[in-house]
Amino acid sequence: MNKTWWKEGVVYQIYPRSFKDSNGDGIGDLSGIIEKLDYLKNLGVNIVWLCPIYRSPNDDNGYDISDYRKIMTEFGTEEDFKELLREMHSRGLKLIMDLVVNHTSDEHHWFAESRKSKDNKYRDYYIWKDGKEGNPPNNWGSFFSGSSWKYDETTEQYYLHLFSTKQPDLNWENKKVRNEVYDMMKFWLDQGIDGFRMDVINLISKVPSLPDGEKVNGALYGDVFPFTANGPRVHEYLQEMNKEVLSNYDIMTVGETPGVNPEIAQLYVNNDRNELNMLFQFELMDIDSGIKGKWDIVPWKLTTFKNIMYKWYDGLKDKGWNSLFLNNHDQPRLVSRFGNDKEYRVESAKMLATFLHTWQGTPYVYQGEEIGMTNVEFKNIEDYRDIEIINMFKEKSEQGIDKDVLMKAIYAKGRDNARTPMQWDSSDNSGFTEGNPWIAVNPNYKEINVEQALEDKNSVFYYYQKLIKLRKENKIIVYGDLELIDKENENIFAYTRSYNGEKLLVVLNFYGEKVQFKVDEKLENKEVKLLISNYQVEDDNLNNIKLRPYEARVYKINFNL
Repeated sequence: MNKTWWKEGVVYQIYPRSFKDSNGDGIGDLSGIIEKLDYLKNLGVNIVWLCPIYRSPNDDNGYDISDYRKIMTEFGTEEDFKELLREMHSRGLKLIMDLVVNHTSDEHHWFAESRKSKDNKYRDYYIWKDGKEGNPPNNWGSFFSGSSWKYDETTEQYYLHLFSTKQPDLNWENKKVRNEVYDMMKFWLDQGIDGFRMDVINLISKVPSLPDGEKVNGALYGDVFPFTANGPRVHEYLQEMNKEVLSNYDIMTVGETPGVNPEIAQLYVNNDRNELNMLFQFELMDIDSGIKGKWDIVPWKLTTFKNIMYKWYDGLKDKGWNSLFLNNHDQPRLVSRFGNDKEYRVESAKMLATFLHTWQGTPYVYQGEEIGMTNVEFKNIEDYRDIEIINMFKEKSEQGIDKDVLMKAIYAKGRDNARTPMQWDSSDNSGFTEGNPWIAVNPNYKEINVEQALEDKNSVFYYYQKLIKLRKENKIIVYGDLELIDKENENIFAYTRSYNGEKLLVVLNFYGEKVQFKVDEKLENKEVKLLISNYQVEDDNLNNIKLRPYEARVYKINFNL
């Protein structure tokens, strides 16, 4: 297996708007990130993924870009960015930028020109189709509710927007568009950044005939996914991107690719295909989604969790590389979703971290995860800022669905769970800002914050620090083969890692009840060393493991005796 820095690294994801405000305007900024670089260095991560910081009207919090080469005014200046990059590199931290090129903002000058006339030179930068007002080209639905087509009176045509109406999709069929993207990528790489996280990159190639989608489970609009995800030319485009740009730099690339399975994923990340280093897949993130989609919340089972994780390990083994995450800026907090954010918040946060950092792949830590930040429950819809939440609430309220039902779904799955400000201390607004924060701070910040975590030697923070250090010091955790133990067990997730004659045993109790773990007889009576646990363990004997609620243990097994 090829050894690379991005396989051995640990990524910390920053959502700049919510990380640290340095000037009191209530919005996180680049200077605020610079202030906290020593904190990240202390944690032990060595790669930072920065969500979009480009010029944007913020319809979708920076994922609607109006100028790819300028820094968003609220975040700072080009000089602030250069200082951030210098300060990161001086600490041995690498910087991964967000690449958002499925769509732009409708305020980007390309689109401003494109909509002026049908013969404008930028017209084919976007996807325009005939259709009378009120009768769009097809029945596709937007991921943010409503139709994915917007009528433009100036030229009496519709433009495609898979997301917000202010996020028109680029036309990747147009070679000029691709060249513009490649030039922009070189602009940032030549400044010294270390790679890209590519937003919904598998949506850039659409089925040209734009057929109607199936209306699933009584939906108002047709399913757009089969005709936009993993489209007919996506691999051609990514191989061209690799040839023109990526292969000329020592960088890391990770693609956000909803709607892939391991077989499709191999096409993106196979070592021989010259596309991407790794990808984000969302099968695990859909584990609690019912037949009606994200907001249709159903219970999940640990056996399903295990099967998904092993399927992806096995599907990419020796062919590609996995990225490991349990939350991000689009997902609820991991301890609220997969753990117990009340009675066993600390224990379950540590247990989930143990899983994340001992599986095979590159771990991603989302800001606040390392101190056990939780979901938030705002009482009123007016307190939420996410366009997806707001659109969903409006659409489903108009359909007569009860407000309490909708709010419960938002509490569980809403994206603003991850976007409340980073909780630095117990002072006003959690030390995030001296002004009014752009979104309210989670009320539990007085109990859950960085200052408290750094003062408590048993905090979630120091456990993450130990896990990251353990991974750096033990190549078996990065490169070792993986084998499940007792895969039908609905309480315990256990597995071994094997590499160069070494073996690790990881045992995780995923629930709040005590449970007995029966070790495989092949491992009985072996001499073992406990590498890390989220409880005090008095006895290293493998023959009698009684796991407490959400307990995690990692053993090194000596096979030479």
